[in-house]
Amino acid sequence: MFKVTPNPPETDPASPYESLDSTKLNEAAERALDHHFPPAEKKPPKRKGQLFSVCPNINTEALLANASEDLLSISAIAADLADDVDGSRRSVAWAISRMADGVHLLVEQALDHLDEPEMAVVIAKQQSRVG
Repeated sequence: MFKVTPNPPETDPASPYESLDSTKLNEAAERALDHHFPPAEKKPPKRKGQLFSVCPNINTEALLANASEDLLSISAIAADLADDVDGSRRSVAWAISRMADGVHLLVEQALDHLDEPEMAVVIAKQQSRVG
């Protein structure tokens, strides 16, 4: 009987990745796939033992403004608590409120100093080191 197609060529049963040339081809194919279908973004590294963190590139004015608002909130919460308790607990709540008010004044003064020319130079140096 006559076959229309020839017999398939004999092939080596070895893995295609064993030869150096096929390894290079595989790497090139992986690069091409990564180029056209980029892998998902890498997850940020896990922080070790740190519950909260502040982004290093936030400017000083924004940090102080947020601290100022938080201190006002702490003071308001403590003052509200002082109205609901009696005795030594009331004194403690008022003390917390007063300390928060004092620190708030310090932060506000620091915000005022940010507008001074010599402070602008210091901040510019800090930001150039971070960036």
